Amino acid sequence: MPDPSRTVIRPFSFAYPAAFDDGRPSRVHAVVDRVRALDPAMRTRMRALLAAPMRERHRNADRVFLRRFAEIRDEIGAGDFDDDEQWLIGAYFSQEYAFESAALFNPSMVRLPDDALDGRPTEPGAVRFLLSLRGIGEGHISSVTFRTGEWGPGDRLVLDPPSANGVPPQIERTEADWVRLLCEDSQDVSETVIFPVLPSQHQGIEDLRMVTFTDHDDVQSIIGTYTAFDGKTARQEMLRGIDIRTFEMRPLAGSMTGYKGMALFPRRIDGQFVMLGRQDSENIWLLRSDDLYTWDSGTPIMAPKYPWEFVQLGNCGSPIEIDEGWLVFTHGVGMVRGYCIGACLLDKADPSKVLARTPSPLLFPSAEQRGGYVPNVTYSCGGLLQDRRVLLPYAIGDEYSAFAVAEVDDILAAMVPA
Repeated sequence: MPDPSRTVIRPFSFAYPAAFDDGRPSRVHAVVDRVRALDPAMRTRMRALLAAPMRERHRNADRVFLRRFAEIRDEIGAGDFDDDEQWLIGAYFSQEYAFESAALFNPSMVRLPDDALDGRPTEPGAVRFLLSLRGIGEGHISSVTFRTGEWGPGDRLVLDPPSANGVPPQIERTEADWVRLLCEDSQDVSETVIFPVLPSQHQGIEDLRMVTFTDHDDVQSIIGTYTAFDGKTARQEMLRGIDIRTFEMRPLAGSMTGYKGMALFPRRIDGQFVMLGRQDSENIWLLRSDDLYTWDSGTPIMAPKYPWEFVQLGNCGSPIEIDEGWLVFTHGVGMVRGYCIGACLLDKADPSKVLARTPSPLLFPSAEQRGGYVPNVTYSCGGLLQDRRVLLPYAIGDEYSAFAVAEVDDILAAMVPA
């Protein structure tokens, strides 16, 4: 469930409207000058009053405010600033943001890498996992947050309690259009909050679809595709985990990437990277590329066929490799913009061939679940396979998240030839 008490300190910026901007100092300078004009005793008192509640809610509040001052230092101009001035100016250019106050949904999950287990014992027959979730806060802005947990044996499912702290990543820009995020201050992955930092993400980072990708050199990495939304246009971008506390975010290039819903296959096929998408907002597409970051070619492989998917058909997450082929969970949009979850099976050697599909949805909004932030929506961004069983996290009403478990054989038995 969403938790409005979980907050993160993020940058806060402001400027005059363009019509009132000419011939006057910037608002940055105006605020800084007001702070510096205060009596030193007042500055000390102000800092003490704010520091107490901020330290209660944020383990690293002092460091964040001083780091924020350093980020805007070049805008301020010349001058020496004492410690109180730096701290207060950093606080004026920061805001506390409840990143999951309205909704916590559209989950995706992967197996937690062995080097991220931190020596925690795992129940025999269980698997540790990393869960990503889309949180929505003030202004309908989407961020990415994480949880960890353990699945198995059987239907046993344990979600680790999230930390009360939300920790902003350090932003290390390395090129004009992509960034590296350092989450060194996070003592637990649930503390890491990835909020919009690029102009393309101004209104949100939406629907991360994670996959454990194994390249031809057997090196594994967690890669996720997500939708960056600037308020007008959407485009696909990629989050790549260097480790569990270091990520790179970069836009994807090419004519196929100005849309939503792309998901990467967990390995190359015939030497190429392969993705699923819904480029025309109606059909599932198969995309191929020799370059992980550039996608120019694709073709539709699966069209709406059954009433629950008459409006739109798309993938729910990255394909899951099984003996019979590629298992793909799909979403269909039907009457009253209702979203249901089904599945299909793609040929393992040639995933452009659809072998079978579910004529009826596997998961759908029930009478008890038809409300929510967005009514009549059941949606997922990817599940986890373990010993011919699938754990699928899914969102209800674009508001909160739940879990479903199924045998692979039962899913395949529910399909009919395509």
